[in-house]
Amino acid sequence: MFLQPLNRPVRNWRGMNIWVVGASSGIGAALARAMLQQGANVAVSARSASVLESLFQSDANAMVLPLDVNEQQAWKLAHEKMRARWGQVDMLVYCVADYVPERSWEMHPDRARRMVMTNLAAYYDALALLLPSMLQAGKGHLALIASVAGYVGLPKATVYGPTKAALINLAEILYNDLHQLGINVFLINPGFIATRLTEKNDFAMPALLGPEQAAAAIMAGMERGEFEIHFPRRFTSWLKLIQLMPYRWRFALMQRLVTT
Repeated sequence: MFLQPLNRPVRNWRGMNIWVVGASSGIGAALARAMLQQGANVAVSARSASVLESLFQSDANAMVLPLDVNEQQAWKLAHEKMRARWGQVDMLVYCVADYVPERSWEMHPDRARRMVMTNLAAYYDALALLLPSMLQAGKGHLALIASVAGYVGLPKATVYGPTKAALINLAEILYNDLHQLGINVFLINPGFIATRLTEKNDFAMPALLGPEQAAAAIMAGMERGEFEIHFPRRFTSWLKLIQLMPYRWRFALMQRLVTT
């Protein structure tokens, strides 16, 4: 029992109807391309229709669905278009994130509110749309891309870190609620990935990976049926160890990171 995978492994990508939200760049774009290469039907969403079309219009199994995740009606319209073309949505990958590296005194409330909406609150609109049909079918896959920034309180992650910690918590709740009802929940916690978001960082990023490496790790984890897919292990394992430290030790280590 304890050696069984927590999720049902993904055995075959061919013919799966997958919705990747946040597919215009970075991990989302790389993941959509990799899934298309494996024969999946992939709906790709982001705010920029032109960027999505330039990336995916040549693939017959791709469907461009422009979407601002903070607009409820836009979710409904995009979902209706996908259902009209392909029917059931088999997998939702939520790969949307806003990020500003900032200390607590640099935080601006309007910007913080927008980040919380984008990184976390908008996902509830997706759940409300997709869960009913998945529950009725007794199958489906929900993939939340959080971050190792949600493990511990890291420097300069004043708003970003708490939203990712909330996604980690939400994934655990969803797994407990939905696993016995036939729905897989994948929690994806990448380390540093070379994207437009990490370009904002002015500090060294250990074990930096490319988006294609991240996509390969995510799909491999899904094929193994893992609940938490974290990578690269040589970096994420250290952060998991820090999670176990008493706060006195953890805070001392964080202060060293801030001052170096």
